Amino acid sequence: MNRRSIFILLLAILTGPAWAAADEGKAIPWEQLTPEQQRILKPVRQQWDQLPPRRQQRLRQGAERWSKLSPRERRLVKKRFKRWQSLSPRQREMAIKRFNRFRKLPPAEQQRLRQRYQWFRKLPREKQRALRERWRKMPPRERMRQLQRRLPGRR
Repeated sequence: MNRRSIFILLLAILTGPAWAAADEGKAIPWEQLTPEQQRILKPVRQQWDQLPPRRQQRLRQGAERWSKLSPRERRLVKKRFKRWQSLSPRQREMAIKRFNRFRKLPPAEQQRLRQRYQWFRKLPREKQRALRERWRKMPPRERMRQLQRRLPGRR
């Protein structure tokens, strides 16, 4: 499978729970896809008829979502995908666990963490580096104390 096919599959996986409401029992004939969806999904055309209906639906929705992205958003998705590919299997596993842990947090806590992340991203690069270095040098016990003060239900 080439990089573009992998990219499309990853995009479909990341489309979220929207696919869950779809009729999972019925295959989607290639001809039912819009010309734009066919263009985006062309790398998987040869395998399309053998794909499970659920995967077809996810790919279709991923293509739909991709077609609605701005050029800037597409560049960002490609950049993130490249970064994902560069991770080791262990790093990917850790990222997935962190993501799942985040999704289990209450919405208010998720929002607080997003705001905190945006605050961090707006800092000058040097300040970001200094904070990261301070975190790396912090003893594990102190890190835990810091996290417990910030996350509810973690004590």
